[in-house]
Amino acid sequence: MDAVQRYYSEQRLHERDRLLTPEGCLERVLTTRLLEPHLGEPGVALDLGGGTGPYSVWLSELGWDVTLADLSPDLLAIAREELPPGTVRDVVQVDARDLSRWDDDTFDAVVSLGPFYHLTTVDDRVAAVRELARVTRPGGLVAVALVPRYGLVRRVLALADERWQLAAPAFVDRLLEDGVLDNALPARFTHVYGVQPTEVRPFFEGHGFSTVTLASTHGFLTGVEDGLEALRLAHPDAYLDLLDRLVTTADDPAVLGTAGHLLYVGRPGQR
Repeated sequence: MDAVQRYYSEQRLHERDRLLTPEGCLERVLTTRLLEPHLGEPGVALDLGGGTGPYSVWLSELGWDVTLADLSPDLLAIAREELPPGTVRDVVQVDARDLSRWDDDTFDAVVSLGPFYHLTTVDDRVAAVRELARVTRPGGLVAVALVPRYGLVRRVLALADERWQLAAPAFVDRLLEDGVLDNALPARFTHVYGVQPTEVRPFFEGHGFSTVTLASTHGFLTGVEDGLEALRLAHPDAYLDLLDRLVTTADDPAVLGTAGHLLYVGRPGQR
């Protein structure tokens, strides 16, 4: 995970501000609107891979007792400095594959909106999902963000200084067949796993989860978030109507494969 930590160290200010961009704003709005109906009464929550803590703030405002955890010491340093006092109970550095610092059934909800991007082996993903199930009480809520495989291809293609990698057949094969992006450029998004949407539910359900939803956090507007922001400014009522439609269609299978990000929401069963 050294390359992942280096990336988040170099890009720490970008990560702090990412959800303030038009793309990030849509992701955040849809993520919170998709999750809030299923959270239930406030309890104890873990914001795993929460970076500088934007979702910790949201959970805290809803009344949750939140612990913020992340692999990156640099992102956590920003959180410690910038989060409003009392937002979180604790800020801890942790690897999602090993949550042994917490007992079984510690949390009523775990929001994991980052770690699964970087688990490129089956063993790593299995270790992480087992830990999620272990530290969450049976019937609690778990939310996991994932990157679709085709979204990774679009990302590399869109960046002029990265797309040259697509000229290498081995790079394309690894990306499309294995779902793995190992970026040749330093300090870029790397060591990333892109999922096939059809494999997500079986994976989590195979580890004891019951599925609540699998949805796109950009809906059918992946790639045109700037236009949505322009609509919000020029025609706020039309924006709100379109946003409602994005929420109700976010689980449409037609949008999952081309989503910018996916959100899996499930509940662990009895062990």
